[in-house]
Amino acid sequence: MRGVTVAPGAHDDDLTLLDDLMPWSVAPLRFGRSWIVAPDVRTLRSRWDRLVAAEGAEREALFRPSRARTPASAVGALPGQRTSTVRLAREAGPCPEPVRVARGPFDEQWLLPDHRLIDTARPELWRVAGERQLFAVEQGYVPGAAGPALLVTAALPEGRSPAGRPGRIRPLFRRPGGREPNVAPGLLAFLGKRYGHEVDALEWLAWTVAAARPSPSGCRVPVPADPEVWAAGVALGRELLDVQARGALSGAKPRLPGGRRPYVRAAVPARPVALTYDGGDEALCLDEGRISPVPEEAWEFRVGGARVLEQWFAHRTAPPEPGSLESIGPAAWPQEWTSELLDLITVLALLGAREAERAAFTGEAAGREELRAAGILPPPPRARRPASVLDHQEEGPEGQFMLL
Repeated sequence: MRGVTVAPGAHDDDLTLLDDLMPWSVAPLRFGRSWIVAPDVRTLRSRWDRLVAAEGAEREALFRPSRARTPASAVGALPGQRTSTVRLAREAGPCPEPVRVARGPFDEQWLLPDHRLIDTARPELWRVAGERQLFAVEQGYVPGAAGPALLVTAALPEGRSPAGRPGRIRPLFRRPGGREPNVAPGLLAFLGKRYGHEVDALEWLAWTVAAARPSPSGCRVPVPADPEVWAAGVALGRELLDVQARGALSGAKPRLPGGRRPYVRAAVPARPVALTYDGGDEALCLDEGRISPVPEEAWEFRVGGARVLEQWFAHRTAPPEPGSLESIGPAAWPQEWTSELLDLITVLALLGAREAERAAFTGEAAGREELRAAGILPPPPRARRPASVLDHQEEGPEGQFMLL
């Protein structure tokens, strides 16, 4: 397969920053308290019930106040969420309906979408979440780290990198319903003329997933001169996109070929404490529990320098502080966690098998000067700001309404 040809004298610094090509980005969410997110819904409902059953100082201690949020904070509802806006100190109602979020790379969990609980919720992201939306999550730069520089999820992402370095969240669309692509004005028309066909936002994102590379100043994206290189990158990127987004584009859950699909060979114990890998048998071991076949590419798949499977396991087995809301959880390993682990292994195996192919898209033939000459760079300041949303009301503190 052909890769992108490096222009004479070109270096990574000559590649255009994704920040200029997808100008609107949002910093990661900051939950502020870990008990509001969990791998299963039952745990969140139990934690909420425990919180609202407490009163006064006990409720405040369970809540875990911060500078941004206390039980006395007055805040509006998150866009699209029907949650109470009375001060949490007086709350006695039912648990907010949990929503699916991407807590980390390939780790979808559940969140209580209550603005009173979240230190920094980034409401501008909630306004554009939903049908057709995809979120590109730029990973924090880690020198020498293997793995993709850009991940895509259909779930609202927390956006934090495994190594703790800040990344950026870039929605594919600036408005709800898949309207107004979040790309530099004129870029899609420029690409369409360059490659001889109309290029839409999804095609651009597919290329970006295949070709983006990390740098200390952020992801950089080559813009190839050869239409065949572009077409090959887009074809690969569409496959990677669908796998990363768990079949959100094709409507079919990612699957490995028959004979390579992972199965539980020995039941996962009630409380596994160690995750190991047996390369000889291609087996993932959770204490005496065994899942196989698990390709080495899945076990070794890393993002931001961290092994994804180890991070996923740690989020479900780390010992909580006794007496805290975090200590409320399943009494034993739930069956749905095993099902989710099988799905995760499948995703990582499919991506790992294409990682070398993805890494082949390097260098560029068209640089920033050409994009400047075309009027695409620099993007106008308005492109870096969220779009105005004026067609709906959102509930403010204590039941008041605000028009945005």
